[in-house]
Amino acid sequence: MEDARAMTTPDWAELTRFAIALAGASAKAILPHFRQNIAVEVKDGPVWDPVTEGDRAGERIIRSMIEERYPDHGILGEEYGLKEARSPFTWVLDPVDGTRAFVCGMPTWATLIGLSFEGKPVLGLMNQPVVGDMFYGNPLGAWHDYRGLTTPISTRKGIPLGRAAIGTTAPELYRSAENQRRFQALRAKAQLTRYGGDSYFFCMMAAGHLDIAMDCGLQPYDITPLLPIVTGAGGVAAEWTGGDMAKGGNVITAGSPALLEEALAVMTS
Repeated sequence: MEDARAMTTPDWAELTRFAIALAGASAKAILPHFRQNIAVEVKDGPVWDPVTEGDRAGERIIRSMIEERYPDHGILGEEYGLKEARSPFTWVLDPVDGTRAFVCGMPTWATLIGLSFEGKPVLGLMNQPVVGDMFYGNPLGAWHDYRGLTTPISTRKGIPLGRAAIGTTAPELYRSAENQRRFQALRAKAQLTRYGGDSYFFCMMAAGHLDIAMDCGLQPYDITPLLPIVTGAGGVAAEWTGGDMAKGGNVITAGSPALLEEALAVMTS
């Protein structure tokens, strides 16, 4: 059992080291299924939403490690649902974010591991083990680990919308007429829009290579692990309909408050 002090003053360095260990263990469980033409199941829903044994194997090992190390912590995972917390901590997991890329053999999928404290995303990690990219963030900052070389990251500042590069998964995921109108209005004002990067785009924005990363209709496990990376790197985020980003929804992130304000003004005009 965790004592009261541990619950009120989290050790971010220790929790981050544990998240990195989770990423390493999940990679060993997932990679044997990558580019193997394994069976693909499809979840119910309005779009083609695949799931594989790679997804499930990755989440099983993460959950087992959390339950052993922090038995009072809650867990919310895409594949195995919610384990209620008995402390202020809940881990939020997407073992293979970008399963469409995974089943197509593209290395743009990632494992997402987040931690919420008292309902707020505070620690997040994105790991792409094929490429060797790991991004993570906490209240102390954000970092990129490339094959063992770790460097701090920060967002690009001073970029107006007319010179901005935007990343989003796919235009067809903006399914409502209103969200499609908002996205197309923003895209028309920007310098460049790229598709197909899934969670990678949020990390590229945090590292200063993109200026805006956004997606529509996200679940908590899609975005909770990414928000601490964005904010730790100096970026900002909003749910463009006014909802709670920790619960998912329609999320836009930007490298600076000025750029986010300019983008939201275009989307809501």
